[in-house]
Order: sequence, then structure tokens, then C-alpha cells
Amino acid sequence: MKVLANDGISKSGILALEKGGFEVITTKVAQEQVANFINENNVSVILVRSATKVRKDIIDACPGIKIIGRGGVGMDNIDVDYAKSKGIHVINTPASSSESVAELVFGHLFSGVRFLHDSNRNMPLEGDSNFDGLKKAYANGTELRGKTLGIVGIGRIGQATAKMALGLGMKVIAADSFIPKVDVKVEFFDGQSITTTIVSQSLESLFKEADFITLHVPAQDGYIIGEKELAIMKDGVGIVNCARGGVIDEVALVKALDSGKVAFAGLDVFESEPKPEMAILMHTKISLTPHIGAATGEAQDRIGTELASQIITLLS
Repeated sequence: MKVLANDGISKSGILALEKGGFEVITTKVAQEQVANFINENNVSVILVRSATKVRKDIIDACPGIKIIGRGGVGMDNIDVDYAKSKGIHVINTPASSSESVAELVFGHLFSGVRFLHDSNRNMPLEGDSNFDGLKKAYANGTELRGKTLGIVGIGRIGQATAKMALGLGMKVIAADSFIPKVDVKVEFFDGQSITTTIVSQSLESLFKEADFITLHVPAQDGYIIGEKELAIMKDGVGIVNCARGGVIDEVALVKALDSGKVAFAGLDVFESEPKPEMAILMHTKISLTPHIGAATGEAQDRIGTELASQIITLLS
């Protein structure tokens, strides 16, 4: 059987699939050509990340598809229920990228509280001529230790983020409609660990209490953070979104950044992805990454081998 990994797959995943008797195709096929390519090459499994969309049109046009796999967590680029109604297996790897995304969250948090994103723009331009001026401009940093991190969505990635926050000495609060409470185990290099229980609270109370807010939710119909929510947050709050574009009203966010209500934002995902708005890209108070939350070698290895394992189990 043939597997089309249209958005790529790790070498470890390819080797595992080939060992299981599958032929892996890593040719990048344009979205409008995916259905034709699948049919012409008798592809049984299509694997995607966030770029390729597998909607009803492809599902209807490709009766030979047996599995649709998503390398990562969110499956908003796949018509999951429709695929399942056609007898197609839909799989993903919800646990494989949790630590990678959580570490990126803290990359943005550290960048925001110490102005690293802006300093790295200006040091090459003015470092030799205005060193003292830049030093003064970036001198009012903030420590994360002792501050309150509000986590919206305390699933796998939210829990991984909570562990890192606890390790830094932060207070962690969470809001989650589906998880009333969760035990978070922080493990250390020498085998020791501590476990603490995080109890979900209302979104409104989280917004009012948190010094920093990070979102870990699937795609939504509306905004989780808009003008109303920004208004009740602490002055000088920091906001990070490494989840999905469209959960923050970016127009309202820019206004809040300009007014000083929000001290900084860290964005890995965007409303108009893959063409983020210029007002977002050029803003000096926003730390930016191009949707790379799961893009570490370790995470991609875990994703590839986990997808391979599921495919082999389902089709062997």
C-alpha cells in the first residue's frame, strides 16, 4: 500500500512504514492536485500536518483512501465526521508535540518579558551607535517567577505548559470546559517528582487574575479573546497563542497593545494564515513565529513513528 505524506514525515516514520511494508511518497502535491494524485497513484493513506486540507471534495473523489492521518493535534483541516461516515479511519498524534509547543510558549514569554524580539531587530541596526539608548529602552524587564500564568485549555499541551511554569516557580491557574481538574506531575532528571492538582475556574476569573495568558484550544467559531475579554484583564498582561489562529481578535489585540493594556503578545498562529496581517507582522510588541509549535526534530520523530504504528495496526 502507498502512503502520501503530503506535508512531510520524519525519517524515522518513513523507515517504520517501509518496515511495515508500505511505500511512502513524500512528493509535495498542490492542494488542487491532491485528489488526482491519490487516484493516479493508488494511494491508500494520506498524511497531512496543517497545510494540506482534506475536505469532503477530496474524500468523495478518492474512494481508495483508507486512512487520513494528521501529524499533530488539531484536525480542523480535515472533515473528520464525514470521513468517518465513509468508513475512513482518521488518526492523529495528540501527545507527540506537547513538550515542543509548551517550550515555544515559554520562548515567547521570555521574549516578551525581556524584549528579545524587539532587541534582536534593533541591535543590528543601532547596537554600535546607540548601545546605551537601547540598554535603557530594554532595561525594565519582568521575571516570570512568582507571577500567575493563566492556561486556557488544560489538555495535553496545557498540562505540559503548566509543568514548565511550575518548574519556574509560577502560580498556574486554568480554565477548561471539559476538564474540571487535573493532577500535574512535574518530573526531574533524577527520578524525583512532585504532583499538584489544578482546578479549572471560569474564563472571566482567569482573565482577571492572570499576569500572563496562554491559549491551548482547538479552532473556534468565535473569539475567545476580544475587546470585552481584554478589558477585564490586568493592565500589562502578556498573551501567547500557539494554538490556532482565529481565537484572538487581532484588531482588538493591536489596539490593546497600542494602548499599553497588553504589554506584549507572542503569536505562532494567525487569523489570516498563511498571510498574516501587516499590522501584526510589523508590531514591535509582538513576538512572531510562523506556526512552528510542533516543529522540533524530537516531536517530528515521535509524530512519524506514532503515525506509522497506528497505520500498521489498522491495515495489517
